[in-house]
Amino acid sequence: MNREPRALLSTRYLIVLAVLIVYLIPLFYLFNVSMKTQIEHLKSPVGLFEQFRFHNFVTAWNKGDFSKYIWNSLYYTVVSTGLSILLSLFAAFPIARQYVKFSNLIYVFFVMSLFLPNPLVPQFWLVNEIGLYNTQWGYILLRTGGTGIAFLLFVGYIKSVSRELDEAAAMDGCGYLRFIFQILIPLVKPVMATGVLLTAIGVWNDIIGPTIYLSDSKYAPITRGLFAFYGQYLNDWPLLACGIMIVAGPLVVLYLFVQRFLVSGALAGSVKI
Repeated sequence: MNREPRALLSTRYLIVLAVLIVYLIPLFYLFNVSMKTQIEHLKSPVGLFEQFRFHNFVTAWNKGDFSKYIWNSLYYTVVSTGLSILLSLFAAFPIARQYVKFSNLIYVFFVMSLFLPNPLVPQFWLVNEIGLYNTQWGYILLRTGGTGIAFLLFVGYIKSVSRELDEAAAMDGCGYLRFIFQILIPLVKPVMATGVLLTAIGVWNDIIGPTIYLSDSKYAPITRGLFAFYGQYLNDWPLLACGIMIVAGPLVVLYLFVQRFLVSGALAGSVKI
């Protein structure tokens, strides 16, 4: 009788191990390339590095001028993520509670927007017409406009929160803004952490938007530094690998802070939708 559970457990471990290998191989390859010289990489692109060369990260940091761009990325990510989360929360609450007419239809439109292509041409024309082209706030507003998956997570989570809290707060004379900031936000912390992480990843890793809407290099985010490793005839692959790891580093740190909320928030936001 114990053979089937053991076999099932072994199968689960094998599946987890296979998935882990699939995710770790690209990361190991990236680290392997970052530890090579350009000549060593050209001789053996998939071979193991001969020695640790952590000074490649210093060289990549200086060549990519990441110290100049990282502050712009922090500014864009913090402001855009904060505004996106607040906008998603204020939009999700009345729709989840159906306090507005056609709540279900509005929710369907939000879901449909996730599958629509990015309207680059009309968006660029609008940004240029209202004078926000090549401005930091113009780019922030563009990144804030799409509430994305955070809105869907909030709707699902708020539906699981008892409606009696709304009635009790209304009877005590609690206003709408006070209810959102003092009652609702503490309740949605798990799903908020998930929304913050997913939104921050989208803003931090954006490389197409800044290239289109920010022509001045002084406004460029950290992803602009990766272009320094591309040449006309040859790319500096080891330094590019170092640059990619430098760009991804702050997101790893953010994940370490919010990872304990990530799974619970994602699961909570998937019920009662």
